[in-house]
Amino acid sequence: MSKAEEFPHHQPVLYHEIIHALRPQSPGRYVDATVGAGGHAWGILEASAPDGQLLALDKDPQALAIASQRLSVYHPRVILVHASYTQLREELQRLGWQQVDGIVFDLGVSSMQLDQAERGFSFLANGHLDMRFDPTTGVSAAHLVNTLSEDQLTDLIWRYGEERHARRIAREICRSRPLRTTLELAEVVERATGRQQERIHPATRTFQALRIAVNEELRALEQALPEAVSVLARGGRLAVITFHSLEDRIVKQFFRRESRDCICPPGQPICTCNHRATLREITRKPILPSPEEIEINPRARSAKLRVAEKR
Repeated sequence: MSKAEEFPHHQPVLYHEIIHALRPQSPGRYVDATVGAGGHAWGILEASAPDGQLLALDKDPQALAIASQRLSVYHPRVILVHASYTQLREELQRLGWQQVDGIVFDLGVSSMQLDQAERGFSFLANGHLDMRFDPTTGVSAAHLVNTLSEDQLTDLIWRYGEERHARRIAREICRSRPLRTTLELAEVVERATGRQQERIHPATRTFQALRIAVNEELRALEQALPEAVSVLARGGRLAVITFHSLEDRIVKQFFRRESRDCICPPGQPICTCNHRATLREITRKPILPSPEEIEINPRARSAKLRVAEKR
């Protein structure tokens, strides 16, 4: 078993698939845009020894501290920075790196974030309704829950959670305010929807919607993907792990669009877009975790990996 897989509080999802997709080698330069506890970063640094370098970013100061300690054996080949992946190009310019040979995005909430009740990501343990990846900036989920109108909450829960009971949940939230903790919100959602006979907890989609809104995840992803492609060397690969359909749709559509020379509307007789393909899709269909991985790490069950290569 690799060191990445021995870490007791973090299971890097699709670990072997990521290393296979990126094909790290010495003396390549790589980016882990969401380093978390450093599972994928460890594998990239191992495979790119002795001279491969890695820039590791994360918005979460706690995750960065853990990754820094874990990856210290690779100093000075690893550079850890407290930053969002939307700042990827800026951080590369700061290092003087013109291009890189591979980039990985592992989106979503890590196991260690879910397991820390005080972070407010989980509806299974009581904690402050926070949900910020970076607790030093931005507004919390509690702020949104207690200040948005019923219509605004309905739109948020429907758009980012794809929750069919969005209106009922938003109405019950407004009736029950103020809400300060995760369990308070989970109870409100259960009261609004009833205990549904579903595989997932009734509060799952509402918590997902709030987390996405708090961290502006979809906007950040849409901004980061073209920037990532712009800094990839020819033949370099971009690997993205998503955990819900909204993220996966953005990645899929971006990869498809950037793999085509013309993106004019169908039926238009003459191309006027002047678009040229920048990517080649390596995975037309997403790579999914194996049944064995899901059994070991149930949180991996919704993961999807898409990979593209710079032309």
